[in-house]
Amino acid sequence: MASIDAQPAAGAQARLIARLRAVLAGGSSEASLTRRLAGTIFVIRVISAALAYLSQILLARWMGGSDYGTYVYVWTWVLLLGSMMDFGISASAQKIIPEYRTSHNDALLRGFLLGSRWMTFAASTLLSAAMAGVVTLLSPWIEAREVIPLYIGCLTLPAFVVANTQDGIARSHDWMRLGLMPQFIVRQALIIGLTAGALVLGFHLGASAAMAASAGAVWIAMIGQMIVLNRRLARHVAPGPRAYDVRAWLAISLPILLVESFYLLLSYTDVLVLQQFRTPEEVGVYFAVVKTLALVSFIHYAMSATTAHRFAEYNALGDKERLSAYVVHAINWTFWPSLAATIVLLAAGKPLLWLFGPKFVVGYDIMFVAAIGLVVRAAIGPVERLLNMLGHQHVCAAAYAAAFAMNVALCVLLVPRYGGHGAAAATSISLSFETVLLFAIVRRRLGLHVLAFGR
Repeated sequence: MASIDAQPAAGAQARLIARLRAVLAGGSSEASLTRRLAGTIFVIRVISAALAYLSQILLARWMGGSDYGTYVYVWTWVLLLGSMMDFGISASAQKIIPEYRTSHNDALLRGFLLGSRWMTFAASTLLSAAMAGVVTLLSPWIEAREVIPLYIGCLTLPAFVVANTQDGIARSHDWMRLGLMPQFIVRQALIIGLTAGALVLGFHLGASAAMAASAGAVWIAMIGQMIVLNRRLARHVAPGPRAYDVRAWLAISLPILLVESFYLLLSYTDVLVLQQFRTPEEVGVYFAVVKTLALVSFIHYAMSATTAHRFAEYNALGDKERLSAYVVHAINWTFWPSLAATIVLLAAGKPLLWLFGPKFVVGYDIMFVAAIGLVVRAAIGPVERLLNMLGHQHVCAAAYAAAFAMNVALCVLLVPRYGGHGAAAATSISLSFETVLLFAIVRRRLGLHVLAFGR
């Protein structure tokens, strides 16, 4: 009887493997290059995930539930704000740089490569100082244990923002390792090393000490990345006069910033709302679940990072047939590996959560709820990058805004009663809604069918 029941499952598994092999086989030279670059990005993100996973496990065990929850809360704010404070330049670089290269506008290219970083550094420094002032004003209403970590988070932001900008510049030149390794591998390794060093030296590893180590890691990784990037650009871009078209940069970047901001808000709303209604221990458990499922979103990230500047390049060249084929390739390479990764992670979920500590296993069933939204979203691939690169940033931002508004409403409705389960359900429903909107927009605006299956 068991063997009969196993036949449908085995058949489904065989069909999935066959589909994956079909996706992996064949393709143009551009598709082959994309697979190699996306594979590089994915490997970097997997190694980064392992390091981040290890760092979160160690921090959770070294700090205790309360301090760890506070650290997660403040670090989430750093990730959210740091990804928004570059005015969208890190994403728009993948549109601006290919267009300058295609039109051979070297003066503007040189100006952007330098000016974009100075602009984001100056703006983020001013904004970080303003936010530190807000923390001071609100300190009577902020929990005492959160004040110092929040100040340290403000100090972290300028370096975080410049690193994001440099990442976008590097990716636009297909320098994926230079763009990603400083942020995702070097930084994570430094966080582990600095926190372990503080522990060995006898410091109390609370939320403040952990944030200080994280701030140091961000600054060191950014400076090292800047040195290497400058050397590569000096060899790749001929010296000459620079032109600065800041108004045009912002005209492209700000709508993309709206898209990126709503995406990030959608990504972090669950944790931030959970912090308001539940204990730090519950926040820590939910964060462990999110980190465990991160491998699925890494696949989407890898394809987005690899394909965005090529969407812009093919569109600038007017090669619609090449663009259409490339979109199909990107969608297939997002969905099917994401589906396979989800199945593996759900199967191994309990042991992975146990690594954080025995009490974190209670979050296992939350994984199934959270995974639904990730798989549904992967079914249309990196179409938000396609819309951004082809000039449809405004309607893309509207779709993300609607999904974000839904997520906030659902989180506020569900989290107080259902905790982490409610946060995961709210996010999955919102991601599914966003997927439907983006599918309809691309079909109407570009005439493309962007599901990984069907015609």
